[in-house]
Amino acid sequence: MIDQMYRKAVLTVAGQKTIENAVRARGWGMAQRFVAGETPQTAIQAVHDLKKDGIMANLDLLGEFIESPAQCTQFADNVITMLDAAHADGITPYVSIKLSSVGQGKTVDGEDLGLTNARRIIRRAKEYGGFVCLDMEDHPRVDQTLAQFRTLHSEFGGQHVGTVLQSYLYRTEKDRASLDDLNPNLRIVKGAYLEPETVAYPQKADVDAAYRRLVYAHMQAGNYVNVATHDESIIHDVQMYALAHGVSKDAFEFQMLYGIRRDLQRNLAAAGYRVRAYIPYGRDWYPYFSRRIAETPRNAMFVLRGMLKG
Repeated sequence: MIDQMYRKAVLTVAGQKTIENAVRARGWGMAQRFVAGETPQTAIQAVHDLKKDGIMANLDLLGEFIESPAQCTQFADNVITMLDAAHADGITPYVSIKLSSVGQGKTVDGEDLGLTNARRIIRRAKEYGGFVCLDMEDHPRVDQTLAQFRTLHSEFGGQHVGTVLQSYLYRTEKDRASLDDLNPNLRIVKGAYLEPETVAYPQKADVDAAYRRLVYAHMQAGNYVNVATHDESIIHDVQMYALAHGVSKDAFEFQMLYGIRRDLQRNLAAAGYRVRAYIPYGRDWYPYFSRRIAETPRNAMFVLRGMLKG
């Protein structure tokens, strides 16, 4: 309950325009801890830097609450530009997209624009042997996102498209089981959106327990799982579960956020585990930055110290 109260308080404060303006004016230097610059070029450089430590990358162009169909299509074009730039630089592209950012819920020419633009992105990624992960957003979008994932999986195959499930939602274990016929590539996260207790576990212990169940069930089903957490107790438990059940290190990977626990990322990679860093980039960094601050008081103190230094 305390964790939820802290997250709610931080996100409420961060949502105030005066706070946003202050952080945007003085906070980019701090945001660079979590965001790999504003351009494809700076993000690609971050990919190369991580590769030196044996860490893979998941690129994400930041952008939320994009309003018009034209803006959504332009955002999709920008993602495709990143795919082209990564390929030209010798990188097999792995990107994440939010379907809302490319038009989910907007109908153009009789079809959901998010689905249309996702097809364009995945088609280009497939040309380069790449992969696109469909991020999960707040709970009202879950049904449509899962339905569109199923459609795109049938068209492009599981080696080119995956999605995300959030352990803090009560429904998620059933959602995971419902996808088993696809043998899907899933990223399991705890969840970073502010959700009501009617749909999400309010207690951290329950979220963590659900997280473990999801990862273990996906492994048991023989599916590839992306264990997206910095929680060392969960990481240790997953390692022990995989060892006890004969799950190969090639059958899962650990995913962490750019700029957070780099020591842990390097140590896991050195131990032979697949490790991938989620690398956000772009000018629309404030909402993402706010959610990172809301995850832990340690992150909030980092920002506060930076702002006091001016």
